[in-house]
Amino acid sequence: MVMDLGDQKALDTRVEKLWQTLDTQKKGHLDVRGLKKGLKTIDHPLKNADHMLKDVLAAVDTDGDGRIQYAEFRVFVEQTEKQLWNLFKSIDRDQNGQLDKSELKAAFSRAGLAVPNSKLDQFFSEVDTNRDGVISFEEWRDFLLFIPATTPNLRAVLTYYSSAVTVNAEGDVHVSDEAVEGIGYFLAGGIAGVVSRTATAPLDRLKVYLIAQTSVKAEAVNAVKSGSPVQAAKHASRPLLDASKTLWRMGGMRSLFAGNGLNVVKVMPESAIKFGSYEGSKRLLARLEGHDDPKALHPWTQFLAAGLGGMISQFAIYPLDTLKFRMQCETVEGGLHGNKLISDTARKMWKSNGIRSFYRGLPLGLVGMFPYSAIDLTTFEYTKRFVTSYNAKRRGCHEEDALPGNFMTAALGAFSGAFGATLVYPINLLRTRLQSQGTAIHPPTYEGFMDVTRKTVKGEGVRGLFKGITPNLLKVVPAVSITYVVYDNSKRVLGLR
Repeated sequence: MVMDLGDQKALDTRVEKLWQTLDTQKKGHLDVRGLKKGLKTIDHPLKNADHMLKDVLAAVDTDGDGRIQYAEFRVFVEQTEKQLWNLFKSIDRDQNGQLDKSELKAAFSRAGLAVPNSKLDQFFSEVDTNRDGVISFEEWRDFLLFIPATTPNLRAVLTYYSSAVTVNAEGDVHVSDEAVEGIGYFLAGGIAGVVSRTATAPLDRLKVYLIAQTSVKAEAVNAVKSGSPVQAAKHASRPLLDASKTLWRMGGMRSLFAGNGLNVVKVMPESAIKFGSYEGSKRLLARLEGHDDPKALHPWTQFLAAGLGGMISQFAIYPLDTLKFRMQCETVEGGLHGNKLISDTARKMWKSNGIRSFYRGLPLGLVGMFPYSAIDLTTFEYTKRFVTSYNAKRRGCHEEDALPGNFMTAALGAFSGAFGATLVYPINLLRTRLQSQGTAIHPPTYEGFMDVTRKTVKGEGVRGLFKGITPNLLKVVPAVSITYVVYDNSKRVLGLR
């Protein structure tokens, strides 16, 4: 295809027609307001991009009087069309006068620009106005005519496009797809939480049961004192097996899922608040650092944002958490089950100390949640970022197209969850005992944090601070893995990526 840019008559006609369309008030000149009205008339992508219009005005207004005269406009259009034609020809490798998606992708790659497939698809769709699957020069020219660049190139095109299409009808910048907000993200987090909690409910039940047991098996103690590590290890596994058998006798499969109903009730707001608060904190702290990019946070700032997200969600759902723990500790062989057990436990808690009963151990819970959430979210995000960067370099593509698959996401989630849970486990154990004190399987009562710590260490040693950690890790590893995998896939299904 040969584009005859030297056809002066056709050019003059086209420029004159465009000028008359843009100059809606027929003043013979265009200021920023007039240019904006004219672009709205032709439904141009820049119609709401006020910050870009100033750049366009500066590029066209060669005499600097703050207005675009027809002569200036004509010179600008003629020069820009020539430059856009040269750029178009450099991309059109088969010289058929049309750009297909593969040619455009190859051109970005040659220019050293890693463009995600989703953004390439969106750009192509915006420019290909007649939806025939290719971009003609006319479509290319009309979309990019007002690009405020002295010499348009693909980098300038990408910047222009990003600035032009990320504004809505009110002129507000769109929030990034990664912002956890709105009903879609709430559902994604809720679905992830429900699936992961339900799948690991028996392990959670086993953990709470072991934490509530304060006795130490004599056989295990004697084995340790006698210096027999093999026998000590053998006896160390017995509490787990004995607890499993006891819970099964209490009600079979139903006993293993005691408290899961409350888990399901609390997990949707918990997940939404946790992820939402985390993203909100990142944006707020980014502004405090003097920028608007939540991905460019200082490591300690991101650590703080992750911790705040966990603390806020923990505070919001703490009463349900306490009710769940106490209900699990009230489950005995031949006792109440289901909704009757929930209502009976809640009634006992209210009679004992009113609303304060639901917030027992709250300070300790918040203290324990901050490092866990901070370590979990930060570790996961940084390891995922590392894997994504490695994949992108190896494949030579944009990082958005090099995200870890489900298996790797699960592995990263398992590592971050296990790492954080192990470090803060003693705090969570002490908090759980404060929450479940005075119940059927945990009758001891405590005066506070120092008292429960002293009694635990005195009665069971430092090892007692890690009682139940095995089922906890067996629960945390798959739970966190499932949460991240289901959350990512739910976002994809809901169109939030």
